[in-house]
Amino acid sequence: MPTPTTDVSVSERAAKRIATILKGEPAGAMLRVTVKGGGCSGFQYAFDIDNLATDDDLTVSRDGVTVLIDNISLPYLKGAEIDFVDNLMGQSFHIENPNATASCGCGTSFSI
Repeated sequence: MPTPTTDVSVSERAAKRIATILKGEPAGAMLRVTVKGGGCSGFQYAFDIDNLATDDDLTVSRDGVTVLIDNISLPYLKGAEIDFVDNLMGQSFHIENPNATASCGCGTSFSI
């Protein structure tokens, strides 16, 4: 069973959007957030649907949805908030990351 954590939070807006996305998925589907090398600032966020949590995943739950974060990505996301924004640039998940020293204009990549 994954270990619960409060290292990362999920906003109410993000939880609602995740719930909407997961309605079309099989029961037990969760959102997986990972940090990968790449992007214009060095690291980038990836969002995927996953039906299986591993023993080393950390979980963040809010309003009936679950977000999975692997233990390699967690240090890059410690203290971050996952939000959902709808603005002139479009709709997207946005991560307010206190560890990022710089990010690209679209907010999908960052540096530490």
